Amino acid sequence: MKPLAENVRQYLNITINYWAFTLSDGALRMLVVLYFYQLGYSPLAVASLFLFYEIFGVVTNLIGGWLGARIGLNRTMNAGLFLQIVALSMLLVPVDWLSVVWVMIAQALSGIAKDLNKMSAKTAIKTLVPKQQTGRLFRWVALLTGSKNALKGLGFFLGGALLSGVGFWFAILTLTLMIGCIWMLSLFTLRHDLAKLNRKPKFSEIFSTSSAINRLAAARCFLFAARDVWFVIALPLFLATSLQWDHWQVGSFLAAWIIGYGAVQALAPIIAKQLFPSASEVTQAFVWVLCLAFLMLLLALMMQFNYTAALIPGLILFAIIFALNSSVHSYLVVHFARDEGASMDVGFYYMSNAMGRLMGTVLSGSLYQSFGLTVCLWASLFMIVITLIITGLLPKQPLIVVNKSSPH
Repeated sequence: MKPLAENVRQYLNITINYWAFTLSDGALRMLVVLYFYQLGYSPLAVASLFLFYEIFGVVTNLIGGWLGARIGLNRTMNAGLFLQIVALSMLLVPVDWLSVVWVMIAQALSGIAKDLNKMSAKTAIKTLVPKQQTGRLFRWVALLTGSKNALKGLGFFLGGALLSGVGFWFAILTLTLMIGCIWMLSLFTLRHDLAKLNRKPKFSEIFSTSSAINRLAAARCFLFAARDVWFVIALPLFLATSLQWDHWQVGSFLAAWIIGYGAVQALAPIIAKQLFPSASEVTQAFVWVLCLAFLMLLLALMMQFNYTAALIPGLILFAIIFALNSSVHSYLVVHFARDEGASMDVGFYYMSNAMGRLMGTVLSGSLYQSFGLTVCLWASLFMIVITLIITGLLPKQPLIVVNKSSPH
């Protein structure tokens, strides 16, 4: 560990930065969904508030990787924090100013901020871990990804609790001050040349030429669309209206779901070592998507026959399987990425991730408003099947399996 001491410090700096941003992002998401629905917005109108968030996330991931290779990931990460401060500050205006267009612009900035931050954090890990230590790479990626989602879940709880406790305006002010402090700290702690290339990559290099990256990106797109088509808009509104849950109850359940999801992601390398001692990560990904398809089929059928008691247990199982699949994906993209200019491959991959979230968000609002939650679940199954087909087309050669040595 001695030669890695500086890298470990940078990893911790990046992780703390990423944690704080994710906490604010999850809280903001819950605040906007619940507050504007409370103001009388329809489910589709609430979904539209996140339209620019997801659209600009697509663009940011595509360009952000190229930008990180040119100017350094420390700058793209700090730029993300600054834009989040601006986005939150825009929501501190009087309530009469909070029109759909104004909130969409604020969410657009937040979407840019989030994906600059995420792309920077995920790519930086590849530069901090020696190339031969793939076991360590899987563990560090899994820990960052899992802890991020746990913090996002805590953010959901925080958003719901703040809305119930102090109201929308003071909740936004609290988040703004928190991110402001982290931004100032980050300016002085991140290494100034993090993943910056000696050459200036051309803009045309933002598109991946790797078939493995392209197929993995397509699978990621439909995987996250399959989650968000019921999770983003349909589920919280179903819990609040059909099941008559209070704001803090909705926020608490979604928080627990994401926290559990994140915990499973962080443990994915250990679980993989026990269940798949010799299988490649590609095989693992295929098995998890297959399990996800069977689970969603059962859940959709039960909801079709109004057996709503199956919803919560089914979604808990979904979180576990989805988390394992997502963690393997997060490792694979870092593993497949080129050594020089990894941020461009990772950015392209997360562009597809954002495209899936955009598709899922729009469908979540429109399908729920027109048909209800059950149709959203059937749509999720359809997208999982597409993910399964694409995953089957990933490279078949054995990849490096989980390192069985001590994590120390």
